[in-house]
Amino acid sequence: MDNHFKTHGAFSWTELMTTDPEAAKKFYSELFGWDIEEMEMEGMRYAVVKVGEEAIGGIMGIPPETQGAPPNWGTYVTVDDVDATVEQAQALGANILMPPRDIPTVGRFAVIQDAQGAVLSVITYQEMES
Repeated sequence: MDNHFKTHGAFSWTELMTTDPEAAKKFYSELFGWDIEEMEMEGMRYAVVKVGEEAIGGIMGIPPETQGAPPNWGTYVTVDDVDATVEQAQALGANILMPPRDIPTVGRFAVIQDAQGAVLSVITYQEMES
């Protein structure tokens, strides 16, 4: 696992949730030369975006629990402990849009919204967990 996935406070992943993943994969692979690697995750298709051999993000359909949201790019920041980070974010005035939950074989994440309304995901990768 690359260091940016292990470093608390580092931006480590970016992800597009969209109404048309196929069109998005075509658009971005042609625009940026990204390689797309398809994978199955918990009954859904997920496209890993790669630059060369390095996985840098993903593209997926908008999940049922966020239906009605517009297509959007989301950013993940690595944290040592998602649950503790969510508690601290709440104490600092954040709204918790998605409480901590597990992504099998990946790690644990949550989605927070700061007091100004900006949305960010926080994640502890499974390899980091003790």
